[in-house]
Amino acid sequence: MIGGNITATIQRMENRHNAIGELVCSWVDICNLEGFLDLMTGSSSYQTYNAKIGESTNVFICDYTPLSAEVKAETCRLVIENKTYDIVYIDDPMGIHRQLEFYLKAVLNGERLEV
Repeated sequence: MIGGNITATIQRMENRHNAIGELVCSWVDICNLEGFLDLMTGSSSYQTYNAKIGESTNVFICDYTPLSAEVKAETCRLVIENKTYDIVYIDDPMGIHRQLEFYLKAVLNGERLEV
């Protein structure tokens, strides 16, 4: 058992049309997972016009839980302590159903960088 000290919420992107026909993106909670979040790489550098940009890649490790078919890296994200992370890859190491690993990229300002 891995256990965990932090709760991650998996959210799925849904596109709907509003009353005037505009396409609106919203996020729907799918499930919560208990696990550990760890930093893999990170940097903070100055870009053009002295704008400071922080980037990080992380991994969230938790006990194995069967995920529904709607949970895919392409359409889901994790929210951990009010911070948003894009899911880059979901892994069940060696397919032995003992743990799940979510490889993540931090998202700035709580908004998805690419849709």
